[in-house]
Amino acid sequence: MPEKHEIIIVGAGLSGLSAAHFLSKSMPEIDILILEQDSRPGGAVRSFNEQGYLAEWGPHGFLDNNPASRALLSETGLDRIAQKAPLNSFVRFVCHQGQLVQLPQSPPALLATSLLSPLGKLRLLGEFFKKPLAKEQNVGQWAAYRFGPEILPLVDAAITGTFAGDYNRLSIDAVMPGVRALEKEAGSVLKGLLRKKRKPGALLPAMTSFPLGMEQLITTLSTGANILYHSPVREISRKNQVWEISTETRTYRAASVILALPVNRSLELLATHAPPLSAIPTARIATVALGFTDKAQVPFGFGYLSPEREERFAMGALFSTNMFPGRAPAGRVLMEALVGGRRHPERLELSDEELLSRVYDDLRKLIPLPEPPCFSRVLRGNSSIPQLEIGYPALLTWKDALEQDLNGLHLCGFGWEGIGMNDMIQTSRIVADRILRRAGGKRQNPEVKPVYF
Repeated sequence: MPEKHEIIIVGAGLSGLSAAHFLSKSMPEIDILILEQDSRPGGAVRSFNEQGYLAEWGPHGFLDNNPASRALLSETGLDRIAQKAPLNSFVRFVCHQGQLVQLPQSPPALLATSLLSPLGKLRLLGEFFKKPLAKEQNVGQWAAYRFGPEILPLVDAAITGTFAGDYNRLSIDAVMPGVRALEKEAGSVLKGLLRKKRKPGALLPAMTSFPLGMEQLITTLSTGANILYHSPVREISRKNQVWEISTETRTYRAASVILALPVNRSLELLATHAPPLSAIPTARIATVALGFTDKAQVPFGFGYLSPEREERFAMGALFSTNMFPGRAPAGRVLMEALVGGRRHPERLELSDEELLSRVYDDLRKLIPLPEPPCFSRVLRGNSSIPQLEIGYPALLTWKDALEQDLNGLHLCGFGWEGIGMNDMIQTSRIVADRILRRAGGKRQNPEVKPVYF
């Protein structure tokens, strides 16, 4: 006989664990089973610790400006040990004409930056007079139309740092739905932002991590959860108002099922429901961790990003020991360079030795590195970054309709509603609230997310 549970969550990544946490917090007695195909929880969130160097296979942190994420940390006690790197205090750089140049993070800094010519800065103000275009556009088309072509390298840097993607493919309606809605409502992004002017004295958010790395969040959330590992789901179906979830060895039944999977894996399981896309593109990256003695003259700041026009090998690098304590042994510094992405998947076919050599050569042309690295590792994660390209908004429309039609089905996970950790935690909380209220999946208005590079 099928094993019965109140709720079955497919996937023990950040989304599935967050949904389980929010449900259990409101109803401690609720019966939840999590089915996970791998031998460990966390999905793309995974930390690396060797010889005193602490690096990340996946995300390196998240901003502390999301209510759902703040609630998660408070309810788990992780807020008491969280490490914060405030954006107010840290410089970000972009590679510009072969040099590292500080990125502007405020209107006065934007007007003073050497990254834009006087004409380019004047063109930014022309955005007030550009009428919104209704059609779906890629990010590059939208940014050039609204702010002028000189802004594109900065846009490229932001997209590289977030998606490892190509701004000529990603959909502005998918990547920044809140900004797009603001543009259409006010007739101009700048007009809309002026109406939503930040409170005087408000600080920029802080990047957040933990003493044992990002995986400490996963370890905390998974402790005590009812997780069945090595249980890949092969089929889900609805019979007699109950959901059946089948693995290779047995079948489970539940009133509600949460598919907390990367978007393409969910689409595989829901193929019979005719999604508008059978899969969306993804991008893979490798993290190249390099440790140096403190003779390395690493600039103070988070790191740098490199637009495609700079023709660098690495997409950018994080100055890890600047961001958080405990990332390297005493007297050492750690940098984590990112390679590959949507534009250059072929670079991931190179050997570890070639990647290390190419990245080191790339970095020392930008940063004074008088000595070769004393530590090096190439971290090739198994996860791919979903690319929210043209056509993705139609997929969300299909998702909303499916959740309305199929009572008890809920979708969240890597690539649904965004790719950031805050996006996943927030969507998981919404799913938990819907189940607790037994409500449908009506979409909330998208928020305006600032761009911090």
